[in-house]
Amino acid sequence: MARSLKPRDLHAAATRPLQLADEGFFWVGGHRVATPGGTMVAGQMYVEYRIPQRLTQPWPVVMIHGGGGQGLDYLATPDGRPGWVSWFLNQGYAVYLVDRHGHGRAPFHPDALGPMTPLLPYEFIADFFSAPRVAAKWPRAEQHTQWPGEGTIGDPTLDQFMCSAGPAMADAERSHAEMARCGGELLDAIGPAILMTHSAGGPSGWMMADARPALVKAIVAVEPIGPPFAARGPVDLRWGLTAAPLSYDPPAAEPEDLKRVVKVPTRPGLLPCEVQAEPARRLPNLCGFPIAVVSAEASWMAHDNHGIVDYLVQAGASAEHLRTEDLGLHGNGHAMMLEKNSDDVAAVLHRWIVSKDLAKDKP
Repeated sequence: MARSLKPRDLHAAATRPLQLADEGFFWVGGHRVATPGGTMVAGQMYVEYRIPQRLTQPWPVVMIHGGGGQGLDYLATPDGRPGWVSWFLNQGYAVYLVDRHGHGRAPFHPDALGPMTPLLPYEFIADFFSAPRVAAKWPRAEQHTQWPGEGTIGDPTLDQFMCSAGPAMADAERSHAEMARCGGELLDAIGPAILMTHSAGGPSGWMMADARPALVKAIVAVEPIGPPFAARGPVDLRWGLTAAPLSYDPPAAEPEDLKRVVKVPTRPGLLPCEVQAEPARRLPNLCGFPIAVVSAEASWMAHDNHGIVDYLVQAGASAEHLRTEDLGLHGNGHAMMLEKNSDDVAAVLHRWIVSKDLAKDKP
């Protein structure tokens, strides 16, 4: 790496020093299972918390990473700049950072969690995260300019990102159900919170809100996996937004009870996506708090993330779509929290939270 990692050099280069009142970690969701080797713990989720000295915001932010990632995706960018954890702490928020079950510091073993997915190769990550302009597999991919490096094999920042990538549970339905349990326990422990999710972590937010609707103040879903009813790799969103059942009204006993139609988007360049056939079932536990779906200009999700918003609104939720290009931010790809203008994106999210009367503008 080009930057020095020596203590004095890091100290001298610090641009955003933090003053913490407390920090630590704990576990939620662990339960005992019988295996051929004896009784093991399974399904545990790692939670790291940081409380700023100037705690001025009323609600903490729970940051939930995407598929194959870890909570550290929010800790720093691949080129070593402070990440969204530091940014939100400096705005006066308490931050709870999770490693979902089977990711990062939450250990994975098939005896406990079942089969795992393969590791994601450099080529896939370069195509879909760091250098989509090279592959140009979707419209506007060539506009991706915000990755902090070349983004192709040989780029040190891509090496740093790849070192954190791991497998996921192959059974997406079970994984999503685990997040309802783990996430529910987390909210029981910390109280009401703002949920911030990314990519394949998007269903975690829907499942947590479904499990503890009274403890969710808002959801900020950054490029949540979709569109509704899509099958992407091992993740089959059979229940519209999730692979595991959600609480519909009237109740849906099976995914087939959710009748589908295709909705044609009104904005040019977007793809038709499925919604429910009318009369649509409501998602009552996803109502009563604001939801933002955030999409990046050059991402592979830019052309269908609107389908998530349409589905939520039809089901009664208060959801809106924040497109970075409409907000003056250009060149972003799928992992906005890792890119050169990550602070600018964080500021947009903060302003949205403020606009919903959930935060102070200038702590």
